[in-house]
Amino acid sequence: VDPVGMPGLTEALRGAPLPPPRWVAPGDAPAWVVPEGFGPVGSIVVKTLPGPLEKPSGALILLRSGPAGFPEREEFFARLFASRAGAAMSAARLYTEQTAITETLMRELRPPVLHRAAGADFAGGYRASSDTEQVGGDFYDVHPLPGAAGGEGFLVVLGDVCGKGLEAAVLAGKIRITLEALVPLAGDHHEVLSLLNGALLSSPQHTRFATLVLASVLPREDGLELRVTSAGHPAPLLVRAGGRVEETATSGTLVGLLPEVETVTARTALAPGETCVLYTDGITEARGGPLGREMFGEERLRQALSECAGLPPEAVVERVQMLAAEWAGPGPADDRAVVA
Repeated sequence: VDPVGMPGLTEALRGAPLPPPRWVAPGDAPAWVVPEGFGPVGSIVVKTLPGPLEKPSGALILLRSGPAGFPEREEFFARLFASRAGAAMSAARLYTEQTAITETLMRELRPPVLHRAAGADFAGGYRASSDTEQVGGDFYDVHPLPGAAGGEGFLVVLGDVCGKGLEAAVLAGKIRITLEALVPLAGDHHEVLSLLNGALLSSPQHTRFATLVLASVLPREDGLELRVTSAGHPAPLLVRAGGRVEETATSGTLVGLLPEVETVTARTALAPGETCVLYTDGITEARGGPLGREMFGEERLRQALSECAGLPPEAVVERVQMLAAEWAGPGPADDRAVVA
């Protein structure tokens, strides 16, 4: 569309003063303005559609057939309609832009989809406390380890930021980014956690702390070698081939609260068909049952995992999430994350 051919349209799109309707000759209207079958144009009104920052977002063109022009009252309503239509269009455009930005941020804040990678199967499941926000303080990642023996190896991270909702999710995102930068130091879990702790404490926006667990996974011919370190987080559980469930002997202090962190790293191995399960306290602390106040608890989790012996990680994660959700029922809940 060429605005030059339509009297007043160029001015409307530039935000310049518009010529009075009586100055616009109906015969000057280009063919693209006049609807098919409209007939002879008697008069034309052009109004600016105001946009954000006082910049026009478009123009309103009204045609009238017959010899009579637009009366003053109709011009007033045309100007009022254009003003409101411009505001509505600007709001819709802004909403679309904000929605796109929000969706992009949400994708970055949500935990990734895990899959099989070089000798090890990974699966993750996440449920935010709020269905509307879809993000929260629980997080997990799997990073390739540089320089691992045989060129293979992974650092599994699972954590829980104090609090819920978007604020907790933002800090979880910062922790994930920091840990990704620290992956080259993953040979020393204590060093990684100490550096993360220092970064959190030195942040000007520091108001929250977090618990997390690191698990270095190194594939071997007879299975997987694991090094597991907890920072105030529930110790991962090992599901052995016969259904026995063991707790990894790791412990430590949380990050983002004390000047120094203390950690104990556990070393263990997984045979083919065995699974290591990392989880947040949203699983064990899910409240429900007959009275709605009893926690799901570690014993129920252990029982559920013992029945998952030999199952693929995806099935284990789905089973744990399903049982916790059924126990808690509908209503408010904590974030829940599981990695196997």
